[in-house]
Amino acid sequence: MRVTDAPTRPPGVRPGWLLGGVASVLLALVLGVSLGPVGLPPGSVALELLNLLPGVHLHSGLSEREIAIVTQLRLPRVVLGLLVGAMLALAGAAYQGVFRNPLADPHLLGVASGAGLGVTAVIVSRAAVGDATSNLPLGVPPAAFLGAVGAVALTWLLGTAGGRERTPATLILAGVAVSAFLSAVQTFLLQRHLDALREVYAWLLGRLATAGWHDVLLILPHAVITSAVVLAQRRELDVLTVGDDEAAGLGLHPQRSRYVLVLAAALGTAAAVSVSGLIGFVGIIVPHTLRLLAGASYRIILPLSVLYGGAFLALTDLVARTAGGQAEIPIGVVTAFFGAPFFVVVLRTGARSVSS
Repeated sequence: MRVTDAPTRPPGVRPGWLLGGVASVLLALVLGVSLGPVGLPPGSVALELLNLLPGVHLHSGLSEREIAIVTQLRLPRVVLGLLVGAMLALAGAAYQGVFRNPLADPHLLGVASGAGLGVTAVIVSRAAVGDATSNLPLGVPPAAFLGAVGAVALTWLLGTAGGRERTPATLILAGVAVSAFLSAVQTFLLQRHLDALREVYAWLLGRLATAGWHDVLLILPHAVITSAVVLAQRRELDVLTVGDDEAAGLGLHPQRSRYVLVLAAALGTAAAVSVSGLIGFVGIIVPHTLRLLAGASYRIILPLSVLYGGAFLALTDLVARTAGGQAEIPIGVVTAFFGAPFFVVVLRTGARSVSS
């Protein structure tokens, strides 16, 4: 009598990749805090960061001024970069699974256009009353978040217009339509208020400048909720890759799982965009690279995207604020610098695999 093989479980995260992700985050944390206009010894910075842990008291050798630079200026920015990068990479991986497209972008469903319109409205209204201060107004993050969430809601409603069932294809098409409409409204506002053009585009190119821990505390609850929901659905994403009929046969509710993942990813993306501006390519580069190197299972891709996505953006921000000398390079320009060659490599690899 022949015994059939037991079904194999999808592979989990290998310890080496997990340890590598944690090490990348720690490296980005220490380097991001150490390097800048005032250089600090990485060893002393590491000791000072350990002092932030309860019950740890180590002598770092840093002066009070240097400690203030570490804890009040650089550390909030690096932590913000880790959170934003983690959210963008996690949302990108979730969208790629939901839409079964390895190059899906976290700014789908009109998130970027909605956030851009919200920010434009705030900056234009400030310029209209004669406020000429150089800093972005405090209303920018909430306006970006509300605009992004509103755009997702509009896409969601448009996706069922005419009684159609929501599918990945209809949601993408609805997102394209909503993005085009909101971008047109944004362009109209900018055309009527050219004095706000520079500030709007400075935000659109991405920024991680922060005055302290406020932005970190603003995004943290959304990051926790998004991570918990998406990571809890990682096995469902693996099942969705085989198709809705097969997934339903295995006891899964494909549409319900897809709605939960889309909304959670949109929440995380909107929160990230609201504090950092529009930073492209992170949600494509990190998950796709992990898929090629670590494995195609979302049980692997999702948790590693959180770690490597955060480290990637924190290190990219380090390049943005140190490579240009006194002038800081917009972080969106730096990620595009890495993202464009990445697309070329992916397209060449895909063409080669098809022809072989």
